[in-house]
Amino acid sequence: MRIYSWNVNGIRAIQKKGFVDWVLEEQPDILCLQETKAHPVQLDDELINIQGYHSYWNHPERKGYSGVALYTKVEPKSVEYGIGVDVFDDEGRIIVAEYDDFILLNIYFPNGQMNDERLKFKLDFYDEVLDYCNERVKAGDRLVICGDYNTAHREIDLKNPKSNEKRSGFLPIERAWIDKFIQNGYTDTFRHFYPDTVKYSWWSYRFKAREQNIGWRIDYHFVSDNMLDSVKDAIILNDVMGSDHCPVVLLLDDPDKAS
Repeated sequence: MRIYSWNVNGIRAIQKKGFVDWVLEEQPDILCLQETKAHPVQLDDELINIQGYHSYWNHPERKGYSGVALYTKVEPKSVEYGIGVDVFDDEGRIIVAEYDDFILLNIYFPNGQMNDERLKFKLDFYDEVLDYCNERVKAGDRLVICGDYNTAHREIDLKNPKSNEKRSGFLPIERAWIDKFIQNGYTDTFRHFYPDTVKYSWWSYRFKAREQNIGWRIDYHFVSDNMLDSVKDAIILNDVMGSDHCPVVLLLDDPDKAS
């Protein structure tokens, strides 16, 4: 099974760049999108009903902002929009899909760069997600937690760590939360397989950053440790264009387990 995650920075914008053709050619088993920036009523049938896929959408009331979507070949047993905390769920940042063998969380974590209030919102959001995940694992669930985390964990995860250490996205307090996440029993699957590999998943649109590979790795597939034995590989698709992010992929053993 191949689970893709991609911050598309506007589903309608990427549609014009061949998104649907890419999906049909790539054939992910599950595709999680973040920052869709659209309500389903604003989308045409080509996007809502990609051949072979069920689609699910979560969005805030505010148009042109945030939003996540899930395309999946296998219909989930259940789908939830959010984690039951209104202040966070109102921004349309989470879809939780239950499959036979695991729970999938597709999350667009907040950006904390605007001001101190948004940074606090981001950190509180992190903690609520951790509490939710811990409760699910305690109940016996196996979790895949994918999406745009909006934080680079270690110096290897961005091109210019020193010049960004006081910028939200690489602040010590944000990086410490990822440490805490790992300590609570969750694994960064890319680093699990590639502890020393330098690869990025986001590049600024400014200063020809992508052309020069001046990037950040902020898009992840974490799994609960009780899920790790099913993970085969984690891949970053640097060559896929269309957004300021690129897709990241999780490969799981035994594709029949989620059917």
